[in-house]
Amino acid sequence: MPIELSHEITLTPAFHDLDPMNCVWHGNYVKYLELARSALLGKLDYDYPQMRDSGYAWPIVDMRLKYVGMVQFGQQITVRAEITEWENRLRIDYLISDSATGRRLNQAHTIQVAVAVEGWEMQYVCPPILWEKLGVQP
Repeated sequence: MPIELSHEITLTPAFHDLDPMNCVWHGNYVKYLELARSALLGKLDYDYPQMRDSGYAWPIVDMRLKYVGMVQFGQQITVRAEITEWENRLRIDYLISDSATGRRLNQAHTIQVAVAVEGWEMQYVCPPILWEKLGVQP
């Protein structure tokens, strides 16, 4: 049975996430992506502590966000994270939507690369541990 490579979280932005216009400040979307990414990787038993213990750091080297709508105080949102590439890099695509209506509010993706902790050398092919955690074959 294949492993599900996506995960969703729901959250309601806090007051301190707002900008002076009473909507979520654009930089806080990055925090929401991180929460979803961490939940997805945790579900796969390869969150940041497991990455470090396996001998690899996975820095984000690229991040793109497209703001389609705004999130307001008290609005419940769903953040979906899905792994879409894993051969030479780890790409995770995101969709932030209104939980009540399903209306798309933001789309994004992040790119991470494996870096061997010993020697801090970037890996040009993802290490076998990632393939194992994802349940895919190299």
